[in-house]
Amino acid sequence: MPAGVSWPRYLSFLGAATLTMFAGAQTVHYYYKPLSDLDKYVEEEMKQRHK
Repeated sequence: MPAGVSWPRYLSFLGAATLTMFAGAQTVHYYYKPLSDLDKYVEEEMKQRHK
């Protein structure tokens, strides 16, 4: 048993941690929109590489 806890307790913690991680990532993408200008950066990089 991992870390001396029972399997059901370990799996429930693992599930809660995974759900929280996904919810946090979704929240960051919803509010900060880090990929909204990705196309612009790709376009600029392609122009620089073709020079």
